[in-house]
Amino acid sequence: MERIKIEATDVSPEVILDLENNQFSIRGKSVVTEVDTFYAPLIDWLENVQEKMDKRVDFVFDLEYFNIFSSKRILFILYKLSDLKKNGADINVVWHFSMEDDDMKEVGEDFACMVNLPFEFVSSTLYHEVS
Repeated sequence: MERIKIEATDVSPEVILDLENNQFSIRGKSVVTEVDTFYAPLIDWLENVQEKMDKRVDFVFDLEYFNIFSSKRILFILYKLSDLKKNGADINVVWHFSMEDDDMKEVGEDFACMVNLPFEFVSSTLYHEVS
């Protein structure tokens, strides 16, 4: 299965879906206006990997911000991961959030309640450069 690697932009996150190297992540900011165009290939890719997920997968979400349209697609991805887990894949979600951003942690907790997946919450501190 071919991997997906999308570089981050000002409006879209970096995405890595790589079975061969067991790397799965969505990082950055997601305020894309054409969410279906951006997220549909990711969801389709996940639909086609069931038999190939033969080792533990840590799917990393490290998002600094996303809009409501993106949040629905992120939830679709989590539902797809939940389906994969129900069918035997060993999937763990790693949800990153900044200690200064309670909202992002709460969104992750809400998502965790909606899907049947183990979630690991990882906090980090935002570092601000002082000029």
